Amino acid sequence: MIRPKVLVSKCIEFERCRYNSNIISSETVKVLKDHVDFIPVCAEVEIGLGIPREPVRLVKENEQIRLIQPATDRDLTEKMNDFSNNFIDSLEEIDGIILKEKSPSCGIKGAKVYNKRDAKKHFEKNSGLLAKRLLESFPYTAIEDEGRLRNFSIREHFLINIYTKARFNKIDKNRKIKELIDFHSDHKYLLMAYDQVLLKELGNLLGNFKKGSEDKTFKEYKKILKKALSEIPSYKSHINAIEHCLGYFKDRLKKDEKEFFLERLNGFRNGKLPLSVAISILRSWIVRFDEPYLKRQVYMQPYPIELETIKDSGLGRDLK
Repeated sequence: MIRPKVLVSKCIEFERCRYNSNIISSETVKVLKDHVDFIPVCAEVEIGLGIPREPVRLVKENEQIRLIQPATDRDLTEKMNDFSNNFIDSLEEIDGIILKEKSPSCGIKGAKVYNKRDAKKHFEKNSGLLAKRLLESFPYTAIEDEGRLRNFSIREHFLINIYTKARFNKIDKNRKIKELIDFHSDHKYLLMAYDQVLLKELGNLLGNFKKGSEDKTFKEYKKILKKALSEIPSYKSHINAIEHCLGYFKDRLKKDEKEFFLERLNGFRNGKLPLSVAISILRSWIVRFDEPYLKRQVYMQPYPIELETIKDSGLGRDLK
């Protein structure tokens, strides 16, 4: 069973390590505990701050963003940067990252920045110090905060991303070209939904393979794959891939079945339904008609079916 490795802020569903001793609730993280290998971390505790503790904030001084604890006037920037660098150096391959939104250490881009240590209001937003280092060190890794993961479109992208990378990392250990060719074939429609240009580039890479160049081919494939998965696909791109799959059944479906499916696909097009609704209908037809090629397509079940039940914010694709 594939279990992606995911770095997570420890205060999200793991420990009461927030500055006020609270723990953050996240339906996504709670459900994922049974399916991924989490690596929990609390950077503020790791640099010696207690629980509970006086809050820290980001302050812009001399054009530099510093991590300050206003109550004690301590500048914790160097401590946090040193920890971040050492921690990141200690990490092996990770498939995804979930961070606490708006945190001065872990906020991806919504952490408040103040122009004075005692300012009442922030004047801009930026990345927390650990988050900044993670973004720099893992540019094509899926990084989200627990707030955005309530949105089904963002969550689907995150789950597809971490599970696809975990599947690749499994075959990357042995680097057998047949396994890579099978991986590429099995991910054809998923990659079509993400980036048709890079799908073709990956196909050309395998087509030009020469015996003895396994290491080079795997490294290049991984590089292109990460790039292909780095952006949430447009709904049009997903619909294109789905319509290609629908073509396998076009002469075997009744009129009302097609209409039912197209209504659900239209719900996805309008941002009212998740991708998994249309995919689940396709899965039922794959079983019914015993379609062998589509049975192997990861696009039909890119992550465990249990994860499709996670509750969302109801915002569809509107959360950016």
